[in-house]
Amino acid sequence: MSDLNLRDRRVTEAIDRYWRANVRIMAGLLLIWATAGLGCGVLWAGWLNQWSIGGIPLGFWFAQQGSIITFVLCILAYCLLLNRLDRRHHEELRRFKAGGGS
Repeated sequence: MSDLNLRDRRVTEAIDRYWRANVRIMAGLLLIWATAGLGCGVLWAGWLNQWSIGGIPLGFWFAQQGSIITFVLCILAYCLLLNRLDRRHHEELRRFKAGGGS
């Protein structure tokens, strides 16, 4: 019975680690998106407008296109990072199920 409790506790800890990592990834990507959308598109737009992309001031470009592109890239990064995290998590759970250690 003790082995079952130990395994259950390890599985619970693994799930907690998974969700902490998931939230860290999500928070980091949301910070990047907020920086691009709010920071570059609004707060620092005046300073960024001294440069241009294709004749369009950079601050305006971030407000109109850059935040959308950054959002799509954040979604792509989230998918790739979560696929890697899921693989590691499922492998860890398989080891617990097979009776292995951490």
